[in-house]
Amino acid sequence: MRLNYHHLRYFHEVAHQGNLTQAAARLNLSQSALSTQIRVLEDRLGHPLFERTGRAMILTEAGRIARDHADRIFDVGDDLVAALTGGGAATAPLRVGALSTLSRNFQLGFLQPALAENANLVLSSGNSQTLLRALEDLALDVVLLTDPPSRDSFPDLLAHRVAEQPVGLHGTAQRLGHESLAELLRAEPVILPTESSIRTGFDSLVSRLGVTPRIAAVVDDMAMVRLLARNDVGLAITPAVVLADELAQGLLVSAPFALDIVESFYAITATRTFPHPLLERLVESSPRPQNVSNC
Repeated sequence: MRLNYHHLRYFHEVAHQGNLTQAAARLNLSQSALSTQIRVLEDRLGHPLFERTGRAMILTEAGRIARDHADRIFDVGDDLVAALTGGGAATAPLRVGALSTLSRNFQLGFLQPALAENANLVLSSGNSQTLLRALEDLALDVVLLTDPPSRDSFPDLLAHRVAEQPVGLHGTAQRLGHESLAELLRAEPVILPTESSIRTGFDSLVSRLGVTPRIAAVVDDMAMVRLLARNDVGLAITPAVVLADELAQGLLVSAPFALDIVESFYAITATRTFPHPLLERLVESSPRPQNVSNC
């Protein structure tokens, strides 16, 4: 037998009123009818829910457990109504997926409006294909990537470019005492992320300069790029946001040479009838969304 939620609603009212007469008046029921419904629920659960002392209805241990569950059940019901009617404050979690290689500092900046409102966040990371499939299945509200996904594979998704930042060379001060970019790249080892736009731009750069660089590490995690740069393994090729703390503290310094490499950050969303109400605020500074493409 399944739980009768009408009975649970009646119990919930009595549990919070602590008085059968007042609860019956609020529910527009007779006291005898309400009392009967409570007994049916007690029979279903197999435990008395109240100790009846005069006019007072005192919750038993089982009653307190049932009240706590009922509170959560009816709160979720209220959230459902609010989400589908646009009324009330949204309490549903904002589910954010991010490429596992994406800068944590960038993610923190993107989520700042939600953090300022103490929003309930569910954060996950992974590869782009897995995250985008979850977005299509409505298991995520937004996915953060450094490249827009293929329109052929994901024709119904929208790509919002939310930031674009220049890529530079960053490392300890003793590594940066060179007069030219070519000299710097010949003399010092580099830490190269696998992120496609950075790698493609770097390959084009060294080809133009006629330089064969010494690659200390090829890394698929920006957190590891930070760690290697802090430990003076080589010069990190990355946007400054990745190393914002280290640069601010003077642990690392940016080389005074422009690489002419740019990394873009995208917020990918699905077209939904009921989007999370915080989502528009997070991407409001981005250009007008367009269907995803290969460009």
